[in-house]
Amino acid sequence: MSLTDTLAALGFSLPPPPAAVGNFVGARRSGSLIVVSGQLPLREGRPVCVGRVGSAISLETAYEAARVAALNALAQAAFVAGSLDALKGVVRVGGFVQADSDFFDVPKVVNGASDFYVSLFGDAGRHARAAIGVMTLPANVPVEIEATFEI
Repeated sequence: MSLTDTLAALGFSLPPPPAAVGNFVGARRSGSLIVVSGQLPLREGRPVCVGRVGSAISLETAYEAARVAALNALAQAAFVAGSLDALKGVVRVGGFVQADSDFFDVPKVVNGASDFYVSLFGDAGRHARAAIGVMTLPANVPVEIEATFEI
């Protein structure tokens, strides 16, 4: 089954890649890799939720927000690659979680992105990863996901 078919079977459709809001690009190809800038959990240009994980946002809601951000990263990579089906796998994921100082489940939030990529790519979706708790993120979103894909 193609990635496009698998994505649809998972209940998702590829959104348009969000526009970069600074002096950078959403994604850039270098050799056989596509490096995607940090993506926010946006739908139609709006955050799906806002606030810190632990107090304003639950772990479950933040996990879902990480999936949305991961889908936006996938859209960036597919745009640069020319199609979703040109992607071979995920090399690395970086997750930044706006969390309360006593919230220690940051990796569980980023699992939203990791689990999404493994469900889409299978073993080719397993990747190196960093999950980092931070004080603030753009637009007060709870999570930001960056990724590197193989083409």
